Amino acid sequence: MALFPLYPFFLFAPISARATELQSLCMGIEEWVWRVVLVRPRNPLNIGAAARAMANFGLRDLVLVNPYAPVWDEVRSAVGADDIIKAARTVQSLVEAVGEATLVLGTTSGSRRNLDQELTPLNELPKWFRRRAARRQAPRGPGGKGHRPGTAALLFGSEKTGLSNEHMSYCHGLVRIPTASACPSMNLGQAVAVCCYELERAGIVSNAEPAVRLHLSEPANLQSLEHIFARAEWVLEEVGYLKPRSRETTLVKLRRLMMELHLTNSDARILGGALAQIEWRLKQMRNSGQ
Repeated sequence: MALFPLYPFFLFAPISARATELQSLCMGIEEWVWRVVLVRPRNPLNIGAAARAMANFGLRDLVLVNPYAPVWDEVRSAVGADDIIKAARTVQSLVEAVGEATLVLGTTSGSRRNLDQELTPLNELPKWFRRRAARRQAPRGPGGKGHRPGTAALLFGSEKTGLSNEHMSYCHGLVRIPTASACPSMNLGQAVAVCCYELERAGIVSNAEPAVRLHLSEPANLQSLEHIFARAEWVLEEVGYLKPRSRETTLVKLRRLMMELHLTNSDARILGGALAQIEWRLKQMRNSGQ
């Protein structure tokens, strides 16, 4: 059985009126180099279909978080495995998968989660980008005019459970494919295809190399934010703020709050330094018996 089925992408052809409207909405929106992240995928057909969809719409970067080992071995060894599969990386954590990305979007139907942030229909993503740019007052991200595009990550959960609340707490925004309420969930491979199509149609997919050098005015990436969060977690644990019964819920809410701040590299440097100093002082007090 082939692992890379062809989907009828001609079904996604835009209607001319909608295309004109979308073109107007997307004017001035920054472009990004997109990374597709599959969290704990278990079906080899879905992985192959996701890679094929990425190739169709100009996305090249695929990362898998803790894939089911026998399945991943089967996909990698399949006859005809394309370049995206051969270049794909597997990692152990979501933070490692997202890496240097400064924008993270999660996908969910929202039907099995109590969400604490807005869920944007996929076809309204250009409006979400415009609101985001307005909140930041200027396109400070590396994808703005005159800059090399930055890296953005698009997350997909496992076929069985989707993205967890913890996974979604790492996201700057959540999107859903506007499916019928009676059957909200889509096959993983098909969902990747629809999302890749909409990103390309919205004109926010760049084929340029992502920016390597980061300037202090640019958004902090997830690795920097997670380093700050780990320090904050230690400090809050040390001063007794985190209670055993509500600890995990509190941490998820705090991470969500930090993501909504849209910290820059400069912000992260200052906040990280302040937390490091607090951590040092608390350890000094503990060692001296104060």
